[in-house]
Amino acid sequence: MRSFASDNNSSVHPEVMQALMEANTGHALGYGDDKWTEEAAELVKKVFARPCEPLFVFNGTGSNTMALQLMTRPYHIIFCAETGHIAVDECGAPGKGTGCFIRTIDTPDGKLTPQLLAPYMVNFGVEHHSQPGAVYISQCTELGTIYKPQELRELCDYAHAHGLQVHMDGARIANAAAALGLSIDEVSGACGVDTLTLGGTKNGLMGAECVVIFNKNLIGEGRYFRKQACQLASKMRYLAAQFKAFLSNDLWLRCARQANDMAQQLAAELRKCNDVTFTQTVESNQLFLTMPIEKSQKLHEKYYFYYWNEAKGEIRLVTSWDTTSHDIHDFIAHLQSL
Repeated sequence: MRSFASDNNSSVHPEVMQALMEANTGHALGYGDDKWTEEAAELVKKVFARPCEPLFVFNGTGSNTMALQLMTRPYHIIFCAETGHIAVDECGAPGKGTGCFIRTIDTPDGKLTPQLLAPYMVNFGVEHHSQPGAVYISQCTELGTIYKPQELRELCDYAHAHGLQVHMDGARIANAAAALGLSIDEVSGACGVDTLTLGGTKNGLMGAECVVIFNKNLIGEGRYFRKQACQLASKMRYLAAQFKAFLSNDLWLRCARQANDMAQQLAAELRKCNDVTFTQTVESNQLFLTMPIEKSQKLHEKYYFYYWNEAKGEIRLVTSWDTTSHDIHDFIAHLQSL
């Protein structure tokens, strides 16, 4: 099966699989007291030009919940875009895990700004109201758009000036960095976020994420929140081994570039179709578009993808590190045959 539904559907990169096989020998201490975790943590720290605490976890929902628990209390409000992953796709886990009110904000492109946050910076110190506490953003956004460093700095500075902390969901951060020609640090930690999910599962890993804590006031408690969020792996070496491969020999960058390049190739071919209209700019490895519903339904019979807005007939296509030009040629040929 070949799919354009999600980069979660892609296979595991051979270099990651090899790293797992190499880690799968003999016994090793559990819960992170092993050489793989130590070495992988050092590699993560080298990615960022500032002190940080990397904590390996299982998945994106757990990492977001854990990070938001760390920076909030149940009387806080967590702000996110209306399309934000924590509001749409995590079954309420961050809200349940933190006890916080998740306040969604409408955005045209999935990106929050100080101007969009400003109307909600009210009721500070009033005990009858939930208190503004945190901002959740994702890089890339759920609409495939990318925060530029200046946008991030302005947002983080505004949040911090009002006493809020910022968590970045970096499930596709590699795609953002590759698209902008910048380092992972330049599109996250260097811009002032307090915590980051350094994503790997969508970019060639079998299943591993890393919560990176930059705020020195949060580092001391991070490990306890990871345990309470059920994200502390007993056989940690298998998560860490994936990140060792991911951050070696620019694997993260090679995978992200391939996914982004294939998205641009697919977009170029789709633009030749008179009945296809893009609803968002193609900046990363996600494409949002509309076509006649009869055609998309027939296309869906052979190629799995998600309807983003069924009322408008909007669909989402996602390319992955293992998407090939042949995949795109076949997809377009089938589309044209309809």
